[in-house]
Amino acid sequence: MEKREGGPAPRTRRRIMSPLTLRILVVNVVALAIPVAGLLYLGPYRDGLIDAELDALKTQTDIFAGALGEGAIRIETTGRQVLSAAHARDMIRRLTSAANVRARLFLTDGRLVADSRRLGGRGRLVRISALPPPDEMPTAQRMIALFDRMFDSLQARTDLDVYREAPQQSLTDYAETRLALAGEINGVARSDGEGGYVLSVAMPVQRYREVIGVVMLSKGGTEIQQSVRAVRFVVLEVFAGALVITVLLSLYLAGTIARPVRRLAEAAVQVRHGLGGTATEIPDMARRGDEIGDLSIALRDMTDALYKRMDAIGRFAADVSHEIKNPLTSLRSAVETAARLRDPEQQRKLMAIILDDVQRLDRLITDISDYSRLDAELGRENREPVRVADMLRTLADMHGAIGDDTPPRIVVDILKGGDASVPGIESRLAQVFRNLIGNAVSFSPAGGTITVELIHEGRFAIVRVTDAGPGIPEGKLDAIFDRFYSERPAGEKFGTHSGLGLSISRQIVEAHGGSIEATNLQDAAGDGHGACFTVRLPID
Repeated sequence: MEKREGGPAPRTRRRIMSPLTLRILVVNVVALAIPVAGLLYLGPYRDGLIDAELDALKTQTDIFAGALGEGAIRIETTGRQVLSAAHARDMIRRLTSAANVRARLFLTDGRLVADSRRLGGRGRLVRISALPPPDEMPTAQRMIALFDRMFDSLQARTDLDVYREAPQQSLTDYAETRLALAGEINGVARSDGEGGYVLSVAMPVQRYREVIGVVMLSKGGTEIQQSVRAVRFVVLEVFAGALVITVLLSLYLAGTIARPVRRLAEAAVQVRHGLGGTATEIPDMARRGDEIGDLSIALRDMTDALYKRMDAIGRFAADVSHEIKNPLTSLRSAVETAARLRDPEQQRKLMAIILDDVQRLDRLITDISDYSRLDAELGRENREPVRVADMLRTLADMHGAIGDDTPPRIVVDILKGGDASVPGIESRLAQVFRNLIGNAVSFSPAGGTITVELIHEGRFAIVRVTDAGPGIPEGKLDAIFDRFYSERPAGEKFGTHSGLGLSISRQIVEAHGGSIEATNLQDAAGDGHGACFTVRLPID
């Protein structure tokens, strides 16, 4: 795939709803729907209603049985108790007129003698059922009805027998009547086959402890279904209100997260594709005081550091180009001149110049390579405790061993508490002090003294390297740390140093959390008599 050059920066994809917003909505809605689904499962509530209805039906059946035992049984002259069917039917008709129940009376021989549904004595059965409204049901009501039937089917009890009624009913058709004949009172719940329930209770009709018949009361579960539906719709109404609030709050929450993140992402894309042009500013969201605000601060800091690094790279490239161009120009002139000369002596002089320029280029390229790798190495290498006192003594001994006949004398003074360790990269710290001691040796007169002091002040280890040279030119105390700045002693061969030593030293010290500065020493008369470099390194 070819890389595009130039052109507008690609934009982030626009979506109708961000994935983050969708995830927040789904999580919040599911968290709300789970307890609601549990509330909509009203099986225990329905079973409790069935038990309550059966208890109420038992009370009514007890009343029916007592009334029939007192009013529908007559005692013959022989002392035998006989149930009057006519009186029983009248009593059942009157008792059921005010109660929404069906009453049936069976004799002990199994015959059905009274049924509250049979009116007029001709066996006609009157059934009451609700008819659908004449107008077509609205869509909303149809959806509610469908939803209601779905929940009814999901919650239907499968452990209930289906209620079946024979054309010619007998006491033996029902378990509760058979048990009642034996003196046991029992209530039974059955399914009507259409999602409803049929509840029935049977009790013996007796007088003076003699069982004459069995009365059975039954009723449909319409009230139970209506109660369950009423509770279900209350739950759904609360759920609908909570759902609206949840969606609105989720959208608000997603808006406070997704939109700022999208803005930060778009700004980051513009930064990525606009590094060579106008600087792009990352939105400032620090006032939020949350993680997105922290992310905004981090991205702004990172972008600022990136632009500074880009500017530094540009300036470094310009400085390198300028520094390399000088020896290359000298090389070119020497080579062109050597090609025209015939005098061997002059050719040898030019070859010496060429050799010096090549050596200068070699030193320059080596220092530039070390400088360019410095940032990466300082960030990658592990920090370990470094005993600065031992390092300074070793460097002083090395300079004393390789010096000329009258080298400057190096005095290492470790003051009280100055032998503490500092966390750092030993090789790089050694490079710093080697550069400082080397510069002091270069500027010190033969037989002079260079003092290296190490003291402990608070949380810092302080190293001072003092020489007896001419000092630093006025106004150059900070400029000497710039790249390629070179201020050498009089008489030193040009090009011996690249001018990167002190710049590299400052970069290393600052990477260790410390600082480096230069000052001039003055005598009592105010005259300069040497330079002092002070390095401060944190101990912890």
